[in-house]
Parts: sequence; C-alpha cells; structure tokens
Amino acid sequence: MICLGIESTAHTFGVGICDDKGRILANKKSLFETKAGGLIPRKVADHHADVCDKMIKEALEEANTNLNKINKNASKTLEMKDIDVIAYSSSPGIGHMLRVGAMCARSLAIIYKKPLVEVNHCIAHLEIGRLLTNAKDPVFLYASGANTQIITFHNGKYIVVGETLDNGIGNFLDAFARELDLGFPGGPSIEKLAKEGKNYIELPYAVKGMDVSFGGILTKLKTLYKKNLHAKEDLCYSLQETAFAMLTEVVERCLAFSNKDEVLLGGGVACNKRLQEMIRIMCKERGAKAYFLDNQYNVDNGAMIAWTGVLVYKTGKTVEIKNAKIHPYLRTDDITISWRR
Repeated sequence: MICLGIESTAHTFGVGICDDKGRILANKKSLFETKAGGLIPRKVADHHADVCDKMIKEALEEANTNLNKINKNASKTLEMKDIDVIAYSSSPGIGHMLRVGAMCARSLAIIYKKPLVEVNHCIAHLEIGRLLTNAKDPVFLYASGANTQIITFHNGKYIVVGETLDNGIGNFLDAFARELDLGFPGGPSIEKLAKEGKNYIELPYAVKGMDVSFGGILTKLKTLYKKNLHAKEDLCYSLQETAFAMLTEVVERCLAFSNKDEVLLGGGVACNKRLQEMIRIMCKERGAKAYFLDNQYNVDNGAMIAWTGVLVYKTGKTVEIKNAKIHPYLRTDDITISWRR
C-alpha cells in the first residue's frame, strides 16, 4: 500500500510518498523564503498554490527512481493512479496555507477516486521520528516555528507535559532575525552568527515548572540591539545558550518525572547543532539515549504526512471528501492514537 502525503501548515509545501513498510520513496518540498521581513500568509498561500503541481510531479519522479533501486527488474512506472491513499495535514497550522493543501488533496482524491485521510502535523513529526530511529517510548521535544512542546505517550494519547507560554521557539528566532534584517527563515542565520559569538550576555531565563516563555528574552534582545551595546554575534550566541538551556532543563525534568530513558528531538529548530549538543550532553549525563533525525525530516515535510497517513488509514479512519476540512487550532493532545497501545 502506497500513500501520498501533502504538507502545507506553514512556510513549506511538501509532498511525500511512502509504503506501508515504512520505506520513504519520495520527499519533495518547496520553502517560502524572503530576504527581508517575515511570513505573510497570503503570499505564502500563493507560493503553495504555484508549486503544488510541480511538487507532486517531482515526488512521483523521485518515487520511481527509488522503486527502481529497490527492484531493478520493475517494469511498471508508478503513476498517480497507482497511489492507494491521499493524506494531508489538516491541523494545526495557518488557515491560508492549510486550505491550499486540503484543496490539493481533495482534488486528487476526486480525480483518481482515492480514499482520503486527515493527519495532525505535530503527531506526524513524532511518528516520522519513531519510524526513522530506534526510539521506542521517548520524551519528545518538539521544537518548531509555532510549536514548542515536551510530549510523552500515555493512555492512547500524546500528552503535552510542558510547552511555551507565548511564542514558539522558531517564531522567537524568526522575530529576532527580522530585527537584524536577516530575512526568513531566521533560525539558520542566527545559528551561523552565534558560532562567531564570544561573550555571553545575561538574558531573562523563564522556566515555570514544565513550561517556558520567550517573550521577555525577545524584548531584552531587541532593547540591547537598539542600544548598540553588543555585537549581534554575541546577542545570537547568548540567545541560543539561554533558550536552549531552558528547553534542555524541562526535557531533563520530564525524564526524571516519567522514568523514561529516551529523548527524541524533532521540528525545524531540531536542526540546530547547538540544541542537539545540549540534549546529547544532558542525556549522556543521565544515562539516557538521544535520537536525532536527518534535517530533511526535522523540517516540515510531506514524508511524515505520508507515513502517518499510512498509520491512520490502517485504523480504518478515512474522511469523506465533503467533510475533509482544516482544523487550525487542533492540539497534539486532542488526538486519540489508535495505532499505538
């Protein structure tokens, strides 16, 4: 069984194809970028609409290439009509972009008469991590643009045991990057500047139980930058050291409370090498295992939607085309995970 997954929750339009054995056959994506400013939903939605057809075609081409590598004697070419299931990211996300992905998925399901499944974007990050690593029952640090959550699995649901009280870690990084005129996305640019930083500047450290807050740090950073008292490299270095230490602290606390011995890092900010290093050091000191994904599966991608689509479809949970909607505010812990026990 082969599933095609469409991701369109934010700045990325992605198309992934995988089979029910967990083999990822294709993972194509197009990222909305700017040299200045940030993410404007209307413009990003236009970007997604412009690239959707191209991404589907490229994903099918990539899938054929990989299928030929798997079976060199294969004589049949995979076409859209050979896809068994269409999955799309229905939640959570920005409405403008979600609608483009949903429209694309509904159109394919109508044209090719395929079953349709809805996928929660956050849970897809979790499931692609479980698929591609040896993690069995980890504490999951989900660090992305709009989301910062510490998650565990319990009683058929992914439970959010800690989260940001204001900005997601990625949006926080992007906001300061805009202040520095670094364009969008800003996280990679801040990471690059941070490597050149030498002096640590004390910033607000906002951990409240299992939750974190980045608003005060952002205000302080903007104030310091406007006063021109510190090099921007030092500001970026201090930002990372402070914010990532906060995340590492709450993850370690969750390990202690839950008696788990695995940590899985996912989401776009999980690409950051300094964050990975902090989590790795903490896990080593606790005797726990840290798991990281290749960057193409940390960032938003269609492969994670396709694989989670397989899991959802196997439970028999499809959605009629007329009822295939978007749910911008549906949380990770609103979903019953019927494929795990």
